[in-house]
This record gives sequence, structure tokens and C-alpha cells, in this order.
Amino acid sequence: MHIADVTMFHAPASGGVRTYLQAKHRVFSRIPQLRTSLLVPGAERDSLGDHHTLPALHLPLGQGYRFPLRGSPWRDALIDLKPDLIEAGDPYVTAWAALDAGQRLGVPVVGFYHSDLPRLMGDRFGRYVEKRLTHYVTTLYSQFDSVLAPCNAMANRLNDWGVNNVRVQPLGVDLAQFNPQQCDSAFRQTMGIPSDKKLLIFVGRNSREKNIDVLLTTMRQLGSDYHLLLMGPGMPHHVPSNVTIVDRCCGAHEVAKALASSDALLHAGTRETFGLIAQEAMASGIPVIAANAGALAENVPLGAGILCKPLDPVAMAEACVALFSNDVAASGRYARRHVERHFNWDGVMHSLLEHYQQLCHGSQPYALHQHH
Repeated sequence: MHIADVTMFHAPASGGVRTYLQAKHRVFSRIPQLRTSLLVPGAERDSLGDHHTLPALHLPLGQGYRFPLRGSPWRDALIDLKPDLIEAGDPYVTAWAALDAGQRLGVPVVGFYHSDLPRLMGDRFGRYVEKRLTHYVTTLYSQFDSVLAPCNAMANRLNDWGVNNVRVQPLGVDLAQFNPQQCDSAFRQTMGIPSDKKLLIFVGRNSREKNIDVLLTTMRQLGSDYHLLLMGPGMPHHVPSNVTIVDRCCGAHEVAKALASSDALLHAGTRETFGLIAQEAMASGIPVIAANAGALAENVPLGAGILCKPLDPVAMAEACVALFSNDVAASGRYARRHVERHFNWDGVMHSLLEHYQQLCHGSQPYALHQHH
């Protein structure tokens, strides 16, 4: 069985989608009867093993994203690969190319709805844009043989718009990389953060829907007993004295060490469709204080953190105080167990593969060799 993934969301800083595709490749490559191909934008046309790039326009301000303008080269490249199933990972030109190629090859095409385009753009440009994009997304995703959404909230929105064949497909976490054992006792000293502070952390891009300003106001409320470490590109530089900034894209190893060496994750995002950083924090053995919205509301269970009223720094500060008045370490251990049970990449990918097989004529499931 040959599975081809196509997406423009594959930039160095692209986070969740890239992580998902890398994990899929890693898990599926251990299954002898499976082959995966990846088709993404690049500077030029190139093929290295199963990784294929087609030239596309570099987006200004786009965190390294490239935007394909014409669908036909993408359609033709997919037809040349002759896959048994195509998965499209964005709602743009490559998605239409995937549908076209699937039609010509007579193979199923899956659309993974990774981010909530109408909402993100509606927040920036208003209701009219949101309505137009909702119509666009509904038209596009109604044409796929199956639509994957990373959380129930997202699946329900697609259903409400009239997209029928939606399946909730959570992402996973690399449990070996994000692990309590990554904790570094010298980490705070290296960062110049006093060891007696309650250390909160957030990692991500400073984009509008992450609500970094809410985190900063929360820190003003909390005062000097608490310290926040903000890691990611575009972070503000005028911050309260109890906030430390690392203003760049940080590697997974660095993030894993920082998470495991902190006390809790602080996340004010209200537009998360999975909230990968929250899962990575929980895998690292720390609890999560988050806005009660989007995927965070369903992926941070009772006992592994506290959900508070969205966009409310006072409520968020109260949640922090409440979390630290209980046994934070016990919450962290519970969080780790929860992620091990529900968001292990092997398990996540095994269920995805079974779905693929049903789409390709309900063939025999392959055995996934577990590596512990």
C-alpha cells in the first residue's frame, strides 16, 4: 500500500503538521508492506528517496512557507507517484490538485483539516471573510472521501457546516523525546531564573490567536513568586520583570528540556485545533493551565491541569494559584500517564492505518511492530 501526503504546511517552523508527517513516516516505515511519499513545496524540483519537492513562491512573513500558485504540476506529480491513497494537509492549491489526481487515478483522497482557516482569518479580517471562507472550506472538504479533524470541537464545526464524512484523528507525542527525564537541574541557573520561583512556560509563535498579551497580564497579576519563560519567534521584548524571552525558533531537544525543567505550561490560546505543545508539556510530566477553549478544553483532562475562562488574566492567575496550592508534581505524573495512554504515536498511527485500509477496500490490517 502506497500513501502519498501533499501539503504546503511543511516549513522549518511549521509545527504540528510537519511533526505529524514525520511521525507518520517514522511509524509506517517499520511496516514492510507500506510505502509513504511526501510532496511539499521547495526552492526547486527535487526528489530524495520518498521526499519530493516542487518549486513554489516564498511567502513574505510566512515563517518559511511557500505557496503553490498552479495546481497542474502538483496533480501531475501525484499521478506519477501512483499512490493507493492521497492525503491533503492544507486547504489550498495542493488540496484541489490531490482531488484531481485521485479522480484520475481512481484512488481515495483524504483531507486533513489541521487548522481552522475561517476562524483564524475571521479574527483578523471580520465576519464577511469568515463567512466566505466557511463556504469555501465546506465546498472543498465535501469532496474528499474522508475528512480528518484533530479534535472533537473541529469535527463538530465541520459537521455543522454540512461536511459529513468527518473522523476525529488526534495527533500524538514523541514520548521518548518529551519525557520527565529531560529535566535539567542546572536549567534555571543557565537561564538566569531564580530557583525558588514557580516556573511557568509557553512555547509557540507569537501569533494573534496565541494571546501572548494575556500571558503577560497574568504575570503582572501573579507577581514575583512566579516566573514565565516565553520561547518562540516574534516574542515581544517589553515584558514584566518576571518574564524571560527566548525570541527564536527552538529545536525539539531544547523545547523538551525546557518543558521538563519547568513547573507548568501556561497557554492562553483560544484557536487551538489540537494543542500539541500542551500534549508535549504533559508528556514532559508537567501540568497545564489553559484557556477553556478549542482543543485544549478536551485534551487537558481533570487532574492534569486547570482550564480557566478564556482571555481573562485574572481567572488565569487564580488558576495558577489554585494549581500550585495542590500537589503540582502529582498532577504532572498524572498528565504523563494520560498522554502515554491516549497520544502515543504508535497507537495514533495504527488507528489511522486501519482507517486508510477501510477506505482502500477494507483490506487486511497489517501488524504494527511495537518498539518499546
